[in-house]
Amino acid sequence: MARKKLEGNGLWEGSRMIMPEHKQRILNDSLMEVVRNKPDLDSQAIAEISQVLAQSLEDCSPVTLTVFGEYEDISIHGIVMRVDQQLKQIKFRHGDDLDWIKLADIINAEV
Repeated sequence: MARKKLEGNGLWEGSRMIMPEHKQRILNDSLMEVVRNKPDLDSQAIAEISQVLAQSLEDCSPVTLTVFGEYEDISIHGIVMRVDQQLKQIKFRHGDDLDWIKLADIINAEV
């Protein structure tokens, strides 16, 4: 009985000539398909984040924010310029860029 190409070791059985760069890209893409859930922050962590943001807003001190992303977290270093309580977001200057970041997306803030 003849064996099918995609049996056994899956994709790699039928593709013996695949380049290592392509194999790594396929593996990386499959890892990126896994969407993560946002961690739940306790009240103490939320209070610490609020304190760091308020300090940065008050005296224009730089902070490092960790912003949740579906695939990986993003670390941004800059200064809080404004806090919008109604929309629950902050205006954050990093380098020459100004971005609005939702407070719910911030999972860590450090001085």
